[in-house]
This record gives sequence, C-alpha cells and structure tokens, in this order.
Amino acid sequence: MYRVMKSFICRGCSNPVTSTGRTSVDIGASANLEFVDKFCYLGDTLSVDGDADAAVEARIRIGWNKFLQLVPLLTNRDISLIRRGRLCSSCVRSSMLHGSETWPVRKE
Repeated sequence: MYRVMKSFICRGCSNPVTSTGRTSVDIGASANLEFVDKFCYLGDTLSVDGDADAAVEARIRIGWNKFLQLVPLLTNRDISLIRRGRLCSSCVRSSMLHGSETWPVRKE
C-alpha cells in the first residue's frame, strides 16, 4: 500500500497549495484527495485553468533567488566580464527558463 505524505512543502514554492470551495473527495479505503486551484509539482506550479501565469511567477522567483545567491561572484571585479556573463547565463537564465517550452502561448 502507498504511504500518503500529509505535509510535504516544496522548497521552490512559497505557497505550495491553494484551494477554494469543496476541499476533498473520498476515493475509498480511508483515503481522501484534496481539491486545489494550483499546486507545485517538481518545482513547476500547475493551475486548474491551465494558465502559465503561476508557473511564470514561480520561475521568476526562482531566478531572483539564484541571482541573489550569485551576487558576490557577479559583482567580483577579479572575475572577467565575459565569465560573469556566462555564469549569469548558465545559472540564472537557465533556472528561469527551465520548463518554459511547456507553457501555453496565447495572445492577450
């Protein structure tokens, strides 16, 4: 039988689960599933309506966190500008764009 984790919180998400309205459904054998509007799965935020807005906001937050971790290296004048640019491109930009190929594109 599967063990259910009741209080898992992803480190990449600030508010991992939000729900409104009906809260759970019984699936039998003393197990319930909770209805939510959006949730974090493998670092990506998925929402009920299929929009990528929550995922984009999560990726922006992750990119800023990565940038703030690298500020001492990015402002170090002993490291060449080319290397600092490559560091920013490989770490910050790649963490922001991870999974962006699956975001739906729409004209607003």
